[in-house]
Amino acid sequence: MIELDQISYDFSKLKTPLTEIRESLDLDGKSKRIAELEKIMEAPDFWDDMKKAQGHMKELNTLKAARDKFNKLSTAFEDIETLIEMAEEEEDESLVGEIEDSIKVFKDDLENMRISVLLSDEYDNSNAILRLNAGAGGTESCDWVSILYRMYVRWAESKNFKVKVLDSLDGDEAGLKSVTIQIDGENAYGYLKSERGVHRLVRISPFNAAGKRQTSFASLDVMPDIEEDVDIEINDDDIRIDTYRSSGAGGQHINKTSSAIRITHFPTNTVVQCQNERSQIQNKDKAMKMLKAKLLLIKREEEEAKRAGIRGEVKEIGWGSQIRSYVLQPYTMVKDHRTNEEVGNAQSVLDGNIDPFISAYLKWIAVSRQND
Repeated sequence: MIELDQISYDFSKLKTPLTEIRESLDLDGKSKRIAELEKIMEAPDFWDDMKKAQGHMKELNTLKAARDKFNKLSTAFEDIETLIEMAEEEEDESLVGEIEDSIKVFKDDLENMRISVLLSDEYDNSNAILRLNAGAGGTESCDWVSILYRMYVRWAESKNFKVKVLDSLDGDEAGLKSVTIQIDGENAYGYLKSERGVHRLVRISPFNAAGKRQTSFASLDVMPDIEEDVDIEINDDDIRIDTYRSSGAGGQHINKTSSAIRITHFPTNTVVQCQNERSQIQNKDKAMKMLKAKLLLIKREEEEAKRAGIRGEVKEIGWGSQIRSYVLQPYTMVKDHRTNEEVGNAQSVLDGNIDPFISAYLKWIAVSRQND
């Protein structure tokens, strides 16, 4: 029974992080807000303001999901405790395997819950808009963009998130020069904000007959898909709106009308594009929302830089500015240069397994804020 005693002792230590999660979630406050929202929904004029009603519904569903998820985790902890107690009382070591399997599942769920608690910034629960751009490396970088695009689509699919291509531009020979996608799912932006930056690939070039090692770069910009109207003033003189003919897969309007929209914001040199909505008006509305979200992020970054006493700077998409390196030759490894998180199975990462990096980043940010 020594093995069971050790399992019981180790498992008891998990009660502390479970309690910490409960405190962080403020379940009492959530329950109070749930009651308030349910009372609001009982009003006969609740659906008169459709947008406001949908906002209340979304908030209610989010609160209930967090509460139910924790309650399920708490129940699992109690069930395992009961199973351990039963095994100890009956001195039944045949239950050890079942207990160990249950603890493993519980630990995974506990870690996932802990990470979701870290997603507490204002727009973390929003959908995400990702824009990949090829950097130094020509055709190689365009191919790298297409590989990263596949990686994020695979990640989204593993979460049962929805993916929509908003804009894309093919490379001259292969791959993609740029692609903008929207990923819809709970906390999509909160997770994917960790991916913003320059990604570096080292591999044997499939486009080089000499089989030489090639280094390629691609940048990823990530912004929240903010549903409400953001209080960001944009002067008409500060922007240029261009229309152009859509290209690539996108429905019956593609290549038939100049419905695609590109908006350039001169003061920040920000460019946003949208081509896959049904009309030019819808593309323009979506592009303006994207621009406002981007400008909001820039404004916040400037404020944070001032508070930290540093000057923010835009880095070139090339050597020395990468947040993460993906090495396929002469060994395989993916390393995040901010958190030092490493994964040896590079192919698994390129197949969408980026959760270890997301988790490490969220922990890193949390610790950094505590030290500020």
